[in-house]
Amino acid sequence: MTTQQISDTELAGQPAAYWTGVAYEALIAYTRAQQAEKGYTQPQFWLLRNLSVNDISPNGEGMTLPELREAMASYIRPEDDLAAEAEGLLERGWLTQDTEDRLWLTPDGEQARVDLARNAPAIRAALHEGIDDADYVTTVKVLQRLIRNAGGKVV
Repeated sequence: MTTQQISDTELAGQPAAYWTGVAYEALIAYTRAQQAEKGYTQPQFWLLRNLSVNDISPNGEGMTLPELREAMASYIRPEDDLAAEAEGLLERGWLTQDTEDRLWLTPDGEQARVDLARNAPAIRAALHEGIDDADYVTTVKVLQRLIRNAGGKVV
C-alpha cells in the first residue's frame, strides 16, 4: 500500500493494522540502526534498564534470563537473543553473573545505562521531525482508541 495519489477518503478506508505494522517495523529498524552506530543494541539497553534500580528495576536485585525475558515480554522481539546480548554486557564488565545465574548491573553498567540513555532524545527528535506535539498526541490517542475498540488494554 502506498499513500501516493491516494485521497484522504481512500486513506481513511485503509486498514490501521497495516499502517501500524509498517510504522512499527520502520521505527524499530531506525532506532536499532542508530543504537548500533553507537556500539550497542536495543536489547542490551533494555537489559541494563531492567537491572537498574534507577530505571525499571523496582529493587535493583539481580535477575535470571528467564525473569528478564518475562519482564520484557511486551516489547522484546522474537529474534532477540538475550543470552547473547547479556554475554556481550558481561564481556564489557557492565553486568556480572552470580552462582545462581542471576545477572547484576555493575557500577560501570549503571554509568553505561546513563550514557546510552542520552542517545534517546536525538533518536526521538529525528523520528518526530515535522510532527508537532499536538498531532503526535492525537495520533497516540487514536491508536489507544483503536486498541480499546479491538478489545485490547491501554496501559
